[in-house]
Amino acid sequence: MTEEKKEPIFFQEGPIMPDKIASSIAHHSKKKNIGAHQIFMGQVREDEINGRKVKAIEYFVYHEMAQKEMAKIRIEILLKYKLTCAHIIHSQGIVESGGICFFVFVSAPHRTAVFDACTEMVNRIKKEVPIFGKEIFEDDSHQWKENKN
Repeated sequence: MTEEKKEPIFFQEGPIMPDKIASSIAHHSKKKNIGAHQIFMGQVREDEINGRKVKAIEYFVYHEMAQKEMAKIRIEILLKYKLTCAHIIHSQGIVESGGICFFVFVSAPHRTAVFDACTEMVNRIKKEVPIFGKEIFEDDSHQWKENKN
């Protein structure tokens, strides 16, 4: 009897804590076929827009579609670059300035694959997955965030 693998959960409430990132990295030291890792961490900036500082971003996720798109992107990139593994976590809800909101971690036997795979994965997720951010300013006013490179 074969054990079915569960589809990864890509979204979590609030910021991605450093201990979650550290444990993900530490877990991979047991895998002896990996020669390279690449990590991307997106952090909420305290931008100043029209004289107002961003104190947080509230992320909204259209779950059914977002989960499906994230899984599709992950599988396509795993296969294209022959990755050993790929992990993606994106925040939903409120993440204060300075908090980590997006974590991508890819591994492969060789470095070129992880550099290219991580960049493509981040860019595709930002472009294709229905995740929306509302910037919340220090005066509690807000506006929808525009994704930039």
